[in-house]
Amino acid sequence: MPESIRSFIAFDIDSEVVLRKMADIQNLLIRTGANLKLVKPENIHMTMRFLGNITPPMVEKIFEGMKKIKFAPFDVKLQGINAFPHLRYPRVVWVGIVEGVDQMQSVFSQLEPRLRRLGFAPDSKGFSPHLTIARVKSGRNKAELIKCITENLNYEFGIVGVECLRLKRSDLTPEGPIYSTIKEFCPKQ
Repeated sequence: MPESIRSFIAFDIDSEVVLRKMADIQNLLIRTGANLKLVKPENIHMTMRFLGNITPPMVEKIFEGMKKIKFAPFDVKLQGINAFPHLRYPRVVWVGIVEGVDQMQSVFSQLEPRLRRLGFAPDSKGFSPHLTIARVKSGRNKAELIKCITENLNYEFGIVGVECLRLKRSDLTPEGPIYSTIKEFCPKQ
């Protein structure tokens, strides 16, 4: 049986300044005493599409589709934190994207039909541009967590340049996932 690769397509965050600000916010979240699993700074990314398990032969087919996507490098402004599914019932804490959304939506809209032709089911959640920074494991200190999120709804993380769309591998370990780039597509300017 061929090897199975847990994978997704994403844009990485390559700005140390922005990642440091995200770590600062994560520290504020932890200080609430809420039961959180933080996303390691090196794992924070903008998911374009979760793929699940794929086989090595699928890698090339997916990459061929990625190379047909038309986009020029663009900037993304990251601002504010909030929670899914709702602030009153936080399960995932995320950073918002306030500029660059149209370009990301364009990439997603071009990517989705290519993935459908390869046999991937439609993305049931649709496209919701965000960056996950923490997962809420229980309701412990929920009020304090909500207060911290509310106080940082407009926190400015900064602007990151987006140049390369990456097919990423996700290896699950007891310490958390380890992400690595399988393929990357950086369109010519």
